[in-house]
Amino acid sequence: MTNFRIDNLQYANWSEKIFRQMREGGLDAVHVTISYHENFRETVLNFEQWNRWFEQYPDLIMKGQWASDIDKARETGRTAIFFGFQNPSPIEDDIGLVEIVHTLGARFMQLTYNNQSLLATGCYESEDPGITRMGKQVIKEMNRVGLVVDMSHSADRSTIEAAEISERPIAITHANLHSWAPALRNKKDDVVRAVTERGGMLGFSLYPHHLKGKSECKLESFCQMIAQAADLYGAEHLGIGSDLCQDQPDSVVEWMRVGRWSKEIDYGEGSAAAPGFPPMPSWYEDNRHFGNLEDGLKAIGMNPEEVTGIMGGNWYRFYAKNFTPQG
Repeated sequence: MTNFRIDNLQYANWSEKIFRQMREGGLDAVHVTISYHENFRETVLNFEQWNRWFEQYPDLIMKGQWASDIDKARETGRTAIFFGFQNPSPIEDDIGLVEIVHTLGARFMQLTYNNQSLLATGCYESEDPGITRMGKQVIKEMNRVGLVVDMSHSADRSTIEAAEISERPIAITHANLHSWAPALRNKKDDVVRAVTERGGMLGFSLYPHHLKGKSECKLESFCQMIAQAADLYGAEHLGIGSDLCQDQPDSVVEWMRVGRWSKEIDYGEGSAAAPGFPPMPSWYEDNRHFGNLEDGLKAIGMNPEEVTGIMGGNWYRFYAKNFTPQG
């Protein structure tokens, strides 16, 4: 297995500095969020901005659409950038836009952010009635075109139902085990099993509020959690989705949580005393530290093949199977 390095979720304040850090960290591919609460037209502006970055930094980054683009990026010393949405807002209430956004380059779409959507229920709602009528139709269309169902911010019943309804494997791109760190966004055993038993993927998050000990979390503890997940669900279903939000101002973090739905500040899993983004663990401050995860997994005794898969090989295989249209 090729030693790919793939981070399957980031939302940094993008800059030449960060693109160079991706190269220093040996990242072959990164899945970047290009929509939180934007509608279709606003999301198109984000596609445009990325096209400009691809023009400005052709020696550092390139657009990724298929797994084969990771090979091309590796051969040319660049990082392939894959696009995803953390909310279904870019498709608005129009199922026809599912195919359009895939054509533009989107490869992952969460059915919800933290709230109820037209498709499913977010993890902060008190009641979870599951996948909606429109949600069932959208999952079917996502399966057809090759847009991966992502349930990272979704509630338990909705996630389990999405895994059952989807004819193709789904993903939780960025979360950890609830048993290790009981944050609302971390996933319980029955939820992870529903996803992984059907060929889906779980990407582990470095977002401090999802970590045991938060910003003070130890690398060994994080890696032990991954090893436990490997024993429970199979290492082949695991990867990294760091949720790195590097260089983002607090105003952006507040916008991520609030969008347009409230006039009040929603502190999410933070606290009133710390509404912004908490410090990252010292061993994972930016893309240059990606290799620390590999070292940590090896240090706790995971075998080389499992480590290679978790660091990127499993995501590569998942991309190859699930980004292409059916038929």
